[in-house]
Order: sequence, then C-alpha cells, then structure tokens
Amino acid sequence: MFHGPIRSLLDRQPSAELARGHLRTFLTDYLSDFYVGKKLQFPTYRDSLKERGTIQMLTVPREVALEVQSLTTVLGSCLGNVTCQSLVLFEDLLVSTTLPPDDTLNLYTYAVLRLTPRALSSNASSWSYLRKGTYVSAGLTSSSSNGTTAGERPLLREKLSKGKDGFVAADFAATEVRGVVPLTPILWFQQAEERMYLCIYQHKSLTILLLIPASSLINGEEGIAHVKKQMLENASQKIVTVEQKLTRRWGGENAYHVSGYRYLLVDPDRRVSRASPSGKVTTLAKDSLLALNRLRQEVDLKKSRFRRSDPCHDKDFEVCIRTKNNAWVIAKITRGRELYMALEKGGETLLYASTAVEKFSNRYCEGAFSTD
Repeated sequence: MFHGPIRSLLDRQPSAELARGHLRTFLTDYLSDFYVGKKLQFPTYRDSLKERGTIQMLTVPREVALEVQSLTTVLGSCLGNVTCQSLVLFEDLLVSTTLPPDDTLNLYTYAVLRLTPRALSSNASSWSYLRKGTYVSAGLTSSSSNGTTAGERPLLREKLSKGKDGFVAADFAATEVRGVVPLTPILWFQQAEERMYLCIYQHKSLTILLLIPASSLINGEEGIAHVKKQMLENASQKIVTVEQKLTRRWGGENAYHVSGYRYLLVDPDRRVSRASPSGKVTTLAKDSLLALNRLRQEVDLKKSRFRRSDPCHDKDFEVCIRTKNNAWVIAKITRGRELYMALEKGGETLLYASTAVEKFSNRYCEGAFSTD
C-alpha cells in the first residue's frame, strides 16, 4: 500500500532486502490493530453487519453542503493556478472528496486507520481498513543513499501527532539528514495517475487531507510550508464554520440507528456502506448473527456465480430465513445495491419481515428495495 507492488521492489533489488524490510515493519504495525491485550483478535461472525473496503459517508443538509463546497474550493486554490485535491472528514465519516472513487477509498481507509482524531487519540481498532481492491502507493520526499526511503513507518500509530498549528506531524518521516524535522509523505494515486504531497490538518472533529501535486512544487518542503500558510490564512474561518455546523447537527455514534432494525446497506458501485452502530449490533443474539453470517456467505457465492455467467448484468434476488431463535435474517439485492437485515421479534410472520423491509426501503433508501 505504501511502497508499491512487491514485484517492483524485487525488480529494483533482486536480493529482496528492500522488500523484506518493508514487509517486516508494515506487518508488525498492521497487526498491532488486532491485539486485544496479549491476544490476536480477527474479525468474526459478530462483524456480519459490516462491509470492508467501503466508505462511510456523512449525510448533510443542503445548507451545510454549500459551506463544504465553498471550503473545498478554497482548499483547491491554495497553490494559485494549480488545483490541489482534498478530502474532508468529520469524525470517521467522509464529508467531501475531489479525488476519483478508487483513490478516495484508499486515502479514506488510511485516514480512518491512522489520521482522524479518534485514531490519534486512542488505540481502538477499526475494521474499516480491511481492504479489498487496488492500493495507493506512498513514499516520502527524502531517500537514503542506496535509494531506499529512510525511517518509513506509515502505520506506526505512536509516531503520528497533531502540532500546535493544527497539522498532523508524521514523525516516522524524519531522516538523519534532516534531523528531527518531519518530512511530508508523497503518495502515488493510481486512478488519478499523479504523485501528490499529503498534508493533514485537524480542527476538533474535522480532518482535512490536502493533496498538493508534486510536479507543481519546485522547492519541496519550503513550497509545502507556503501552501500550509495559504491554507491557514484563507480557509481557517470556513473550517471553523463547517465544523460548528456539522457538530450542531451530529447525532453521535447512534446517528444512523433505526429503531427496531439492525441493518447494513451497501452500494458496491460507489463503494459506500452504512450500517447500524456497533453498540446496537451487539444486542443481537448469537444465533441471529451466526445465521446472518451464513446468509452473507451464501449471497457472496451466488453473486460470484452470477458474475461468471453474466458479468455485464446484476441479478436481483431476495432471501428471508427464520433462525433458531425465531428471528428473521434478510438479504436483498436490487440493481446492484445490497441490504442485509436482522429482525428479532419472536413469533412474527414472513409477511411482517417483508413489510418491515418495505418500510425501511421507503423511508431510508428512497424506495430502492421496494417491490413496487
């Protein structure tokens, strides 16, 4: 993800020293997120209402959307005539992006893993970075004499900290040549086909990832310092305004809870998902979660068969299963969009389950899963 394909590393150095070094530090830092005490904990059936490799979006009203749009316009002009790209996150949710979908997903995944205030302030794990698909390649702006990047540990949580100016300092990027001065990471975005410097700025619960085209900066770190100064001068008030409006309307971790439902919505084309809060999902019985997990496995197999037989068209289908504990687990796929649901009301009929899905679809999905 941060060093490019292993094949490229082996081509550069057939002895594999470079590849082994990168893999050793990467896997050590990556696996640290799975430790609970001294035990290594991997995702289980309890994560059946989560979807890896997707983005969680924050829904905002038109008034706030216009403020966010104004902010991204200012961010884009921080380098004068050259347009900068940006991602704006509130808590761990994406508010806006100017990047293509694949690059947005990659950078969002890394941000939730290491760069948001929650990631910086706690050691809480998040499964949202369990990736699938293509990756961003990242390097640093300085290299050692043998052509390898010095001190590169982008997944090392303890080396990321917020400075007094609001920018997150990547201490892992410091080199012997520059002493303790942190260097700015440089990313390769595959879909945009461009190398960009990454600057991370935080104001309370708002995280801004500003991306500066590397080809447009001649002076390296000095040029980045100038862009940061421009950003603080021109965008500070807009950042404060957006953060205040988002905070005022934010419903907390249970903002997307729907009473009576435990659900997962997935839009694979947009790579976006929304789900019941984790705290609400834990109230489900073990039998319900196990049944839902098996159902999702069956749906994955069915989708794979459909793709092999007719890769150009999605097949719509719906499955409702009564569990041992008299709950209903439901999977419904319509025009590529997916809905998974668990309903725990003992003794209710199939008609009740179908009606519940219909009500949910009409109220929260603009009728996307309705039968009419």
